Amino acid sequence: MRKNFGAKPWTYPQPVFILAAYGEDSTPDAMNAAWGGISDDTQLSLCISAGHKTTANILARKAFTVSMATVAQLKACDYVGIVSGNTVADKLAKTGWHLTKSAFVDAPVIAELPMAVECRLVSYDPESCRLVGEIVNVSADESVLDRDGRIDPDKLEPITFDPIHNAYRKLGAKVGDAFHDGAALK
Repeated sequence: MRKNFGAKPWTYPQPVFILAAYGEDSTPDAMNAAWGGISDDTQLSLCISAGHKTTANILARKAFTVSMATVAQLKACDYVGIVSGNTVADKLAKTGWHLTKSAFVDAPVIAELPMAVECRLVSYDPESCRLVGEIVNVSADESVLDRDGRIDPDKLEPITFDPIHNAYRKLGAKVGDAFHDGAALK
């Protein structure tokens, strides 16, 4: 038997993204966002409201980075989601993060978050809150690469958002091979 919950924004997993952008005065800002994902081969789509300082910064500079939140940086990642850049001018100072300008877009890369998707703004719809970015580059610190030079999720330790329990969860172990295991049913 199933239990019905009605219309809820509940899916698993929901990635925890940290969006970073420069303001018009070049002050870096970042926010935590869970509603988003890949929407095309070269695009990311996110749902972020117009009231966020980061949204205004992205619209002003036409660029942003999206880093995967990690177990090691959980407290700082949560902090940038609960403190507004509209009220705390330099909220990133408390995170201890080190930022460098992306070589590909006009936005900061956060050194302590070892994977980043660097994007150019494609569009933003304030009514639906849908932000679309063109993926220009994906960068990763060598500390999270496997022997073959690919990103290793076990080393990255990305976290996901559990909207039902308002919790962060670590991704689990590999359970199968994509585009392969289902072939047994052919």
